[in-house]
Amino acid sequence: MKHIFVVEDGHAEQKMIEALLKQAGFQVTLSSSVDEAWDKLQNGSPPDLFVLDIVMPGKSGLELCRTIRESDKLQDIPIVFCSSKSEEFDRFWAMRQGAQAYLVKPYAPKELLDVVYQHVK
Repeated sequence: MKHIFVVEDGHAEQKMIEALLKQAGFQVTLSSSVDEAWDKLQNGSPPDLFVLDIVMPGKSGLELCRTIRESDKLQDIPIVFCSSKSEEFDRFWAMRQGAQAYLVKPYAPKELLDVVYQHVK
C-alpha cells in the first residue's frame, strides 16, 4: 500500500484529503504543522509522496519542502502543493523549491487523485 504524508493545518481540509486518499487505497499520515511533520518523519518510514499546504502557523510548507529536498532520506520523494495561493508567482516559487505539482484550492477531488497517481511510483 502506497503511503501519502499530508501536511495541512485546516481540519476540514485534512479530513477531506484523508478520506479521498484512503478511499483510493492509500495509507495516509496527517500533520497539522511543519514541526509536527518533521518529528514524525524522523521516526517513521519515508512516504511515497507528500501533499503540503503552503500557509500554516509557524513554518510554511515551502520551508518544509526545502528541508525535505536537503534530506538524503527524503529528497527524491515527490511533493504536491495544495494551496489557496493562486498567483502564478506562488506556483513558480513552489516548483523552484522542488515540488512536482501545484493545485489551487478549491480543487476537484479527481484533480488531486490524478496528480497523486501521476507521481506515486
